[in-house]
Amino acid sequence: MNKAQGSQAVAKEVTVEGGKEAVTHWKFNFGPDSGSAGEIDGYLKVSASTTYEKQGEYGFESGSLVYEKQRISEDGVSDTSRTNNGKQGQANVSARLRSSFCIPLKASFIIEVPDGTYQVLLTAGDDFAETITRVKAGEGRLMLPTIRTLPGQCAEVRFSVVVRGGKLRLSFSGPAPRINALEITLANQTMTVFLAGDSTVTDQPESGYPYCGWGQLLPAQFKHDVAVDNHAQSGRSSRSFINEGRLDAILEKMKPEDFLFIQFGHNDEKPDPDRGTEPFTTYKEYLKKYIDAAREAKAHPVLVTPVHRRYFADDGTLTDTHGDYIVAVRELAKEEGVPLIDLAERSRILFEQAGIEGSKEDFMWVMPGEYVNFPAGVEDNTHFQERGARRLAMQVAETIRELRLQPLQMYLR
Repeated sequence: MNKAQGSQAVAKEVTVEGGKEAVTHWKFNFGPDSGSAGEIDGYLKVSASTTYEKQGEYGFESGSLVYEKQRISEDGVSDTSRTNNGKQGQANVSARLRSSFCIPLKASFIIEVPDGTYQVLLTAGDDFAETITRVKAGEGRLMLPTIRTLPGQCAEVRFSVVVRGGKLRLSFSGPAPRINALEITLANQTMTVFLAGDSTVTDQPESGYPYCGWGQLLPAQFKHDVAVDNHAQSGRSSRSFINEGRLDAILEKMKPEDFLFIQFGHNDEKPDPDRGTEPFTTYKEYLKKYIDAAREAKAHPVLVTPVHRRYFADDGTLTDTHGDYIVAVRELAKEEGVPLIDLAERSRILFEQAGIEGSKEDFMWVMPGEYVNFPAGVEDNTHFQERGARRLAMQVAETIRELRLQPLQMYLR
């Protein structure tokens, strides 16, 4: 294995394949740049002024709101100075990482890496203050439950993330966020849950926040042993997803023992020759193509019934707008012996419990001026805002537990 030269020798590890170098490991230490006193062997130093546009390869995205801090102990000596004067062991490295940090109030950190699956180890905490940090990847994929630490605590949390386009983008926020250190390791062997679906599942862009698909918030339900690769796209049906080559793109990445979650229906119902299907004929035929493809790859297919829209009858019960499409998925799951996540039934219960008014908090019912991306407001009974997507992702995780779907069940948080 070749390594970068100089003081960053083990901060960025690369392998050489086919004459080209590929990154396999990064280690970053966040906080004020104090020259040689702030350096830690094996870590690349990142300060609040380390911008991706100037630094190249890595750095905070332009426009990020980020500050930095070096904590001083009660005797007035920084942990950095103390450990530089003594023997530097692992305990000293850990202490130095805790005492120095960046405060990413609303910041995105970019690292150029080859496409693949990476395991990320995040260190976040503060010796003096309580911290609350949220972490998303790419276009708003929630990677972890909110990280909370008390004064003097430092959390080390792991997650796995799929990178496409040669850049890992991690966004941080929260009322009192911290980044002390990041360690990023190539981990292409990680079990992957692939998602095939439509706008109710997809990763919605940041420009549409709080618009959110449930697949966007599913990664936070899993430990670092599982990566979620969301290929769902708005406007797609079981037919058009395949005809556009999107299933082929999944199969190129799929490994034995991976999972493929399949949820379509909303666009299959439309009178569109490129998308429309009939419930008990072409709809089932196209869904079976996903099942057969996953099995051919020695992976595990899982069918998901289409989540309900927000249309209520006068008696407060939810109106079923999917009809035979839900029936067809249930039938196909039995016929093919495929696990079924009945998100239609679970969403019906969830939305009826919330009620006609309360369910507006799950869907894209937004008042004028409530969110900057929707200044005129919006009333949408099909698509979800973040609360609804999170609650649906939790329902998916709960069904995995109830089905005892192994090994996914033991990798849930």
